[in-house]
Amino acid sequence: MDWLTGTACEQGRGIMAGLVSPVDLTEAYLEAALRHPDRELIYARLTPARARAEAIAAHDRARAGRRRGLLDGVAISWKDNIDSAGTATEAGSALLAGRTPSRDAALLENATLAGLACLGKTHMTELAFSGLGVNPVTATPPNALDPALAPGGSSSGSAVSVALGLAAATVGSDTGGSIRLPAAWNGLVGFKPTPGAVPARGVVPLCARFDVTGPLGRSVEDCAELFAAITATRAPDLTDAETVPGGLRLLVLDGVPFDEAREAPIAAFEEAVDRLGRAGARIARAAPPCVAEAMALSPTLFAPEAYGTWKDHIEADPEAMYPPILARFRAGGSVSAADYVAAWITLDRLRRVWADSVAGFDAVILPTAPILPPDRERLLSDADFFAAENLMALRNTRIGNVLGLPAVTLPTGRPACGISVMGAAGGDLRLLRVARAMEAVFSASS
Repeated sequence: MDWLTGTACEQGRGIMAGLVSPVDLTEAYLEAALRHPDRELIYARLTPARARAEAIAAHDRARAGRRRGLLDGVAISWKDNIDSAGTATEAGSALLAGRTPSRDAALLENATLAGLACLGKTHMTELAFSGLGVNPVTATPPNALDPALAPGGSSSGSAVSVALGLAAATVGSDTGGSIRLPAAWNGLVGFKPTPGAVPARGVVPLCARFDVTGPLGRSVEDCAELFAAITATRAPDLTDAETVPGGLRLLVLDGVPFDEAREAPIAAFEEAVDRLGRAGARIARAAPPCVAEAMALSPTLFAPEAYGTWKDHIEADPEAMYPPILARFRAGGSVSAADYVAAWITLDRLRRVWADSVAGFDAVILPTAPILPPDRERLLSDADFFAAENLMALRNTRIGNVLGLPAVTLPTGRPACGISVMGAAGGDLRLLRVARAMEAVFSASS
């Protein structure tokens, strides 16, 4: 078995069975990263001393029969907006160059206590405010499926590090789709938890009321186990989830997700829906009006909070920013406080309407992105193209953020095309079981 391209959980079971050592796994990942020609475009900085020390400790625990969990000894990467003690954490921005925290973020502390080894920090889009993954200020990782294409963001380096076999799994963050979009465009599973489910201390914010950190991996099980590690909770039992697709009640979210969508991702989605139906899932379609109403509030909610959070840093040195990202931030400066508050009051009402509208379903499904990854060089040279593609790329994923829902993206089998499944707010563990049932259908028919 090629351990470096196996799932994180397969590696954990290999460690448990004595088939592979955490030290050997970690050394192999560090060597693979150092040898990779695009390493400096993927990892902002490796942390080999920390990774080796954590791997040695995990090896000793395994030999003593004292492993802390399934992922004890597994080596993963971390997005560069998650604080690592003594290691620069710059969130892809020249505004934060040299920023070095003295303490790990709370979720990294939890993961360390669970026995995971920290390989290093991965590149990301500037202050996490883009879904495309391009960043001329620091670095733009190559798309793992086609280096000429955008990798997806903002957790770009995170996704690529896993997809190219340079980490077993990773942790990213998601404000408008920044876990799910790069996961879909690089052939991975990505899980955005319910906001508040993962501790936020030590994560560089973008929009605190929408921000949430979560895992990207090669399987739903990887994401479930890593979610448990970063939250210091017990992972859901997925052992029988693959046997229940025939009992699933799924709602295809029509309307907004399909507006002006491109042919390939829609065809991949419909093929996936057909497979679910043939496996016995009961599928309905609807377009609750509250979705379009909630999405219309996005400009009044996201950019104003982002600009309010970063205004002083930005205006102290605006030339240090990539102009399209600077423009996105500054757009929030024209929204009044009254309009912002009113929008949140309206959104809270619409979230209740949504919950009532979908109460009879186990989950809601939609295409993860309405477009394929665009050409990376054109994005960097054409500001209008960047703005238009960024809005389209994040359109479908943002639905889950606006409505405050947990969501998982799964590969459909077609390159760079994902299918997303959204659950009820707070229903993260149930959603992971639904996602595992769907994954089993796709795996069986691939």
